[in-house]
Amino acid sequence: MNSPSTDSRPKRLLSLDALRGFDMFWIAGGENIFHSLAEATGWTGAILMAEQLSHPEWNGFRAYDLIFPLFLFLAGVSTPFSLGRRMEQGADRSQLLRKIIQRGLTLVLLGIIYNNGLEIKPLSEMRFPSVLARIGLAGMFAQIIYLYFSTKAQYIWFVSLLLGYWAFVMLVPVPGCGAGHMTMECNPVSYLDHLIIPGHLHKGIHDPEGLFSTFPAIATGLLGIFAGNLLHADERSTSRQQKTLYLFVVGIVFLVLGKLWDYVFPINKNLWTSSFVLFVGGWSLVLLSIFYWIIDVQNWNRWAWVLAVIGMNSILIYMSDSFFDFHYTSEHLFVGIVKYFSEPFQKVFYHIGFVVVEWLVLYFLYKKKVFLKV
Repeated sequence: MNSPSTDSRPKRLLSLDALRGFDMFWIAGGENIFHSLAEATGWTGAILMAEQLSHPEWNGFRAYDLIFPLFLFLAGVSTPFSLGRRMEQGADRSQLLRKIIQRGLTLVLLGIIYNNGLEIKPLSEMRFPSVLARIGLAGMFAQIIYLYFSTKAQYIWFVSLLLGYWAFVMLVPVPGCGAGHMTMECNPVSYLDHLIIPGHLHKGIHDPEGLFSTFPAIATGLLGIFAGNLLHADERSTSRQQKTLYLFVVGIVFLVLGKLWDYVFPINKNLWTSSFVLFVGGWSLVLLSIFYWIIDVQNWNRWAWVLAVIGMNSILIYMSDSFFDFHYTSEHLFVGIVKYFSEPFQKVFYHIGFVVVEWLVLYFLYKKKVFLKV
């Protein structure tokens, strides 16, 4: 093991926090700014942007579909910088395993609270699948694979998860439908989730964060770990410029492969299809390469802290929207200015104010070094 004085591997990447902050910005209020702007102006650019900030009804891809898997991917990227470093320092694997499982289950619990609040409800009214549960479970199993398997075996896991899920969706028959169907009513993922998961599903017969579609999401976490391994590598063997190029080129390859697979196994976020994993993985790698090159390679990073403030408290800002009324604060703070604009534009400025209020809260916590860590 290299001593701290001779180890030239990066200890923390500002680009990782900034990209996570960029990702969280859109679900922390950024999307509403463009939706209200499109409504207020009718501008073609704003309408196109607003359309991209919504999900397709079933198959297909829009930019908004990238937000969730990018966050899971970035959780994987951070693994070699946190878990990997502790492994290098000789930490006991059983203790690391307990920590991984604890974090995963904590996110599942937070997801249940996010969906249902703290009140006691009848089981039939509760929703158990959630974004946080998907991040917790998929990230947990990806980290367990990282903890106990060699790099070569991790690649085998990645490919096996994608091919195995493809075979599962296309070959397992659904009663009354047969096999090979990918409609919401006739795919085995939705059918088995409906049989097994207690409570209600988000779309009645289907839940986009259901149990069985978590399996390919593990591959999304693993892809992030692969990228993290590259970025964490000793810079004497792989320069930062080389790392940027590798990330970008592999990202483009994954975009092409995902689009080709789409012809026989449609890109579908609801089912987290294998083609979806490759396609959003490609975009994630390209975005990471761009942020890494700008911030950590070229050191054009004076602006990055604005996004890093969001990225370093991402779980907190995601949870807070369910418990704090930032819209109320925004309306009372900015009403004196906003009232001079027409009603459609008032919504735009209130949404901007909402994001500003959230950011100021996060900035206060950032200055006080208060971060919600799970």
